Amino acid sequence: MLRALVTGVAGQTGSYLAENLVARGLEVHGVVRDGGEDASAVELPPEVVLHRGDLTDLAGMRSTVLEVRPDVVVNLAALSSVAASWRLPVETAQLNGAAVAALLAAVAELRDGGHDAAFVQASSAEIFGQAAVSPQDETTPIAPVNPYGASKAYAHLLVGAYRAAGLRACSVVLYNHESPRRPEQFVTRKITAAAARIARGEQSELVLGDLTVRRDWGWAPDYAEALALVATSDTADDYVVATGESHSIQDFVDAAFARVGISDTSGLVRSDAEFVRPTDATELRGDASKIRAALGWAPTRSFTEVVEAMVDADR
Repeated sequence: MLRALVTGVAGQTGSYLAENLVARGLEVHGVVRDGGEDASAVELPPEVVLHRGDLTDLAGMRSTVLEVRPDVVVNLAALSSVAASWRLPVETAQLNGAAVAALLAAVAELRDGGHDAAFVQASSAEIFGQAAVSPQDETTPIAPVNPYGASKAYAHLLVGAYRAAGLRACSVVLYNHESPRRPEQFVTRKITAAAARIARGEQSELVLGDLTVRRDWGWAPDYAEALALVATSDTADDYVVATGESHSIQDFVDAAFARVGISDTSGLVRSDAEFVRPTDATELRGDASKIRAALGWAPTRSFTEVVEAMVDADR
């Protein structure tokens, strides 16, 4: 039986990945933060063996990896908010960058000791920044425009360096992926929760930043499936995971409010400069042709279906 160690297992994508890997028959171990998220708050299968720890405790995480002796480490733990990364650039660099270096070194140590272990990094479309081409694929130049993207770019490149040195290491470049498990500090869940509350008369307005920003939004369980396919593959490579379609935040707003029967959001939704990021990629849209051809991955839900599922859960 293959053994997987998943960091960030209590998060949105981590919980879906844990379910996926257990269903595939893997022995799944998960890392949750000391004093942080409570794994009981998310739907983790009872088979998952939990380990408390902090990824910035580099020695502690090395010990966990060497103790568990996984066949594959999937790193999903990150400070994943672009807005928060501007407030906490040092913490972002430590968690999204240095911690990945420590995990890779621990997996390499396992390999050097005779245990064949692989590593899968959850990379991000933010590594491409203001890309000159759209859609982006695995050959698109890396040029981040915020601290989050920069930290993810470091980790992404480091995975490539370890792969060149012989480690079975992969980066999965995930574009935006959503579900009812997305925390409300993210703009998509903020929108769907607000639509539900406004429809019930519990909230008077929704205040957002730039409504013209466009993103490639997919269904989080589909992206967990992509991670599972890569984690159980014998091939080490990088893959972009995306739907190939982009929509604006205004499109997201319109779809969410339409689901609760509101077609005119005038006076209900407004843009405020306070919520506009210092720099932000205008459009991120991915080309997932490589993982479709190599591993047979494909998205299962449309943009509208993703939004409606989130609104329905918030209602």
